[in-house]
Amino acid sequence: MKRILAVLTGMALLSACTVVDLDADGNPIMPKDPHAKPSYVTQTPQQIAEETWQPRVMTSANSHALSWADMEAKSQTVKPGGRESVFVRASGTASAFDESNPRERTLTLMINGKPVAVSVGPVLRSNAIRDAAGFRFEEFTNQVQYAQLTRALNRHAVKQLPPLDASWVNQPVQALLAVSIGQNSIEEVVAVELKRGTP
Repeated sequence: MKRILAVLTGMALLSACTVVDLDADGNPIMPKDPHAKPSYVTQTPQQIAEETWQPRVMTSANSHALSWADMEAKSQTVKPGGRESVFVRASGTASAFDESNPRERTLTLMINGKPVAVSVGPVLRSNAIRDAAGFRFEEFTNQVQYAQLTRALNRHAVKQLPPLDASWVNQPVQALLAVSIGQNSIEEVVAVELKRGTP
């Protein structure tokens, strides 16, 4: 009788347990906490770049992009030795396409009467996109992952650009840019979106 009671008790306990699915390694797959903050610990930099491009980069760029004039005015408020990155929407005429270094090409745009060299890749050496989009170091595991995200976002940005060559010269261009500014200075200008023609 005791044995039957023990079996029945055990069965009751088992039936009260929630069945948890297991992953390929036999580890329990826990449901996501709906209140948990985004974490990029388990994702590669490329996965982060692809998943966040629209919600964090493009949405921020389209919502908060400054005009070129407003960006220049903002640079006057940057502290000495400091640096900020912002999104800027500008239009101008392409005056040069430099591919002397095929890995770090630039398209020069005449914006408000001034030549601006815009980095168009395929290699972009800038944190401007990452920082303008508001990614913060504390969201990531370490400095290495944070730096790798910069490269992944830059590669993703280049993939979104149209084919660029010398035929763009003397053509009107609409540009969405990520710009790093210092005090009264423009440090880096990176293409996020380029369209040939007038709006």
